[in-house]
Amino acid sequence: MLLDIIIVLIYFTAIMIIAMSGRVGKEATVDEYFLSSRNLRWPSIAISTIATNVQGYQFLGMMGSAYVYGLAQANWEINAMQGILMAAFIFVPLYLKDKVITITQFIKTRLGATVALLYSCANISIFSTLGLGAALFWGAYAADMIFSEYLSFISDDNVVRIYVLIIALGIFSAVYTYFGGLAAVVKTDIIQFSILTIGGIIVLIVAIKQLGGWSQLYEKTPQLMHLHLPADHEKIPWIAIGGMFLLNINYWCANQSVVQRSLAAKSLKEAQIGLMVGGVMKYFMAIIIIIPGIALAGIMVDAPLQDPDNTFPYLVKAFLPQGMRGIILCALFASLMSTVDSTFNSLATLFSIDIYKEYINKNATETQIVNAGRNTILVTLMTGITMGCILAFVKFKDPSIAFTHTLNELRYFINTGIVTIICAAAFLVTPKHRPAIFAFLFTIPLHLIFMKFIPDMNYIVRAMWVILIAFAIIAIPTVIDKKWKPAEKYLEVASKNIGQIGFGLLVSLGVLHFVFS
Repeated sequence: MLLDIIIVLIYFTAIMIIAMSGRVGKEATVDEYFLSSRNLRWPSIAISTIATNVQGYQFLGMMGSAYVYGLAQANWEINAMQGILMAAFIFVPLYLKDKVITITQFIKTRLGATVALLYSCANISIFSTLGLGAALFWGAYAADMIFSEYLSFISDDNVVRIYVLIIALGIFSAVYTYFGGLAAVVKTDIIQFSILTIGGIIVLIVAIKQLGGWSQLYEKTPQLMHLHLPADHEKIPWIAIGGMFLLNINYWCANQSVVQRSLAAKSLKEAQIGLMVGGVMKYFMAIIIIIPGIALAGIMVDAPLQDPDNTFPYLVKAFLPQGMRGIILCALFASLMSTVDSTFNSLATLFSIDIYKEYINKNATETQIVNAGRNTILVTLMTGITMGCILAFVKFKDPSIAFTHTLNELRYFINTGIVTIICAAAFLVTPKHRPAIFAFLFTIPLHLIFMKFIPDMNYIVRAMWVILIAFAIIAIPTVIDKKWKPAEKYLEVASKNIGQIGFGLLVSLGVLHFVFS
């Protein structure tokens, strides 16, 4: 126990020292604070992007869902390749060409100020509530489930312990993001990703060993070794892949916290290589997140878990010795903080550039803009902590559900509108502004209409139809008037070799779906 505590203390000390070593001064420019002076190379882009993506909910929520639904849960991980390739070759070239700081600025040039404001407000709202709240909740929840005996000094009540962890981890992440900006986030993400990867590999190896080897996945859990489940499956039907395809555009192509590293790239070549390397990392993350859940289903076949989200904690508590547990706890904290610090930084960027500079103080100096961003971190720390505590209450009220799907469904009410807007901006020639405003606002009523009249429709499939209908509202009048862009205008590659590698990665995704169908 003492060894585990020492490991955790060393981790927190190292993260703070590394983050604060690169803190920017009071006179930092906008590019220095929000985009690390637009000087990121591909390794930093790859590692920081994927570190931001990996959260505690993947180790708990997705591993728990894999325990129940099997390899089909990996669709969220491996299909990220499609979104990453679209970001690399379609969206990021457009952003870099316009030299934008926020994606909202790109939206404004194509769809007008009103749509841009709606777009920015939607992102700020979801990042400052569900984005921060879910990351803080999952990290605190995982830590308490596995290490409750270490944390008993806080309180004998596990709910109180989780609330305290949410507050403490939120404040810690906010401090170094406040002082260091994107440069501090990227530096700490590299360390955090290394730790969470090591932790994930340890759990994977232990789970497979306890099962009896890789071949036992097919011997003991053959029903869980399929990427594609029946079309009428409640949570992950194979037809939901279409919805995932569209929703991946939101996450990988239009999410400020994810795309911000690419906006800070030294060149298009660095951005494209970084994103493709990140795509390969996502394949690896699918292995260390999904396979242990399936393995435990084979191990526990005679005594199944009551709460699927206990999958990861059970593996750690039942099979890992002291010392290794400290590494796992650091990995959980790393997955939390790498997401939270990125979200803080993107919120600071969105508010200061899109709202403060555009509507509150049009003549703001760069110092005033940076200070507005820093103040945003302090405000959204409060909203994130509040939402994290609310999610903890909801989870404990009904612990039997695979909570990751509940949170996904909530996000998609907003994300569908975001996908509609970003696709209209990128794919249509001078899209009409009024239909764009209507389509964006209409996505939420569309969800409610589908839920009313087709209540059994899977939520991912529902999201797909909402996006397609809303996009058609913008596209039909635009295409009649202006037509589509020429096909060659949609893709841009930094070099022929990079284009060939991108095509190869796309083929690899198709092969995975064929082999594991």
